[in-house]
Order: sequence, then structure tokens, then C-alpha cells
Amino acid sequence: MVDAAGQTLGRMATRIATILRGKHKPMYTPHMDCGDHVIVINAGKIQVTGKRLDQKVYYRHSGYPGGLKSITLRDQLQKHPTRAIQLAVRGMLPKNRLGRQMIKKLRVYASDTHPHEAQQPKVLEL
Repeated sequence: MVDAAGQTLGRMATRIATILRGKHKPMYTPHMDCGDHVIVINAGKIQVTGKRLDQKVYYRHSGYPGGLKSITLRDQLQKHPTRAIQLAVRGMLPKNRLGRQMIKKLRVYASDTHPHEAQQPKVLEL
């Protein structure tokens, strides 16, 4: 479990991607999924450096002509605070079947409450 309050987005995302891939374990193998599950809380309280809140733009396309949509990081954090972390971590994972399997082990929540108390998650200090 990672508390994102006050953490820098990119630095936190690299650490999470490393854990999802399993590179922190001595039995790491690049072609196998040997990583751990990660729970991120307080996703709406992340920090970024410089003018990145207004200059970083996320794009998506609907598939129709003229269907390109764009949103800045500031608006993304207000509307969907979990997507910024998910997209940052997804970009650091492999772009294949294995990466799609690894991203399923990431759970991101905007507040400090989550439904995984029964699993007794360990707190990860970044």
C-alpha cells in the first residue's frame, strides 16, 4: 500500500512500476509476472514539479473523425484523480500481454479509504 499524499507523480510511478514487474525480488525474470499487488491511496493529493499542472496534456480519441479530446493534468486531477497515476504507471510497463496483466494488479483510490483491509496490506515507504 502506497500513500500518494505529497509524493511526486513520476518518482512514485517508477517505484510502483518496479514493484508491479517484480524487479525488487531476487527471483525476477523478465518474461514472467512475479510482481506484487499495489494499492495507492490519496491519489488526488499528488504533487508535480514546475508548470506541469497546466502544461501536461492527456489525449484520447473516440475513433470518429474530429474525435480527439484533450485534458490538462489540473483538470484530470479534479475530475478523475486516479487516472493520472494509472496512466503514468501504465507507460512504464511493457507494451504487451504481460504489461496488461501487470496493470491489473494496481488499485488506485482518490481518498484514504479502500476495500482491501481484509488482506492486511503492508505500507510501502517511498
